[in-house]
Amino acid sequence: MADFKTHTTDTAPEDAKPLLAKAQSAYGFVPNLLATMATSPQLLEAYMAVVGILGKSSFAETERQIVMMTNSRLNGCDYCMAAHTTLSQMAKVDAGIIEALRTGSAIADPKLEALRKFAAIVNETRGWPEKSDVQDFLSAGYTEEAVMNVVLATAFKVMSNYTNHIAKTPVDAAFAPNAWTKAAA
Repeated sequence: MADFKTHTTDTAPEDAKPLLAKAQSAYGFVPNLLATMATSPQLLEAYMAVVGILGKSSFAETERQIVMMTNSRLNGCDYCMAAHTTLSQMAKVDAGIIEALRTGSAIADPKLEALRKFAAIVNETRGWPEKSDVQDFLSAGYTEEAVMNVVLATAFKVMSNYTNHIAKTPVDAAFAPNAWTKAAA
């Protein structure tokens, strides 16, 4: 497999440079995932656009993290699990929810557990949930818009999880305290 470059704002393709500069400004550093995605400015642009769009969804931050971490765990993405654990902690997501997401165990809150379960079903069935799965999710208090937002967040994680699998993106120092491996989960 090729060794994928972790770009800087100096080494990135021209179209990726302003996107990496934006990440630097937002985070105080350029996360390795974004630096790796910079190899394809189009992928980087799409990823950054979708994260902004997800922020406009009906999901609160905890709900977004539930879908993203559920997908990352099921896809075995060490990088994203460490990163989203850190981001969840920074967003003050309940520690019990974070731990449940890292281990794949049930969340105590029934509505949030319904979201975790539905996100897992969408991932595991590759978008072919049973009608009863959708109905259970709606019965938990979610809407049809939320069903589609699970699809959106799942697609978002495919971009990052698959990039990390292919490129073997190294976990940033900022995320290393929350290292995670599929084998340990």
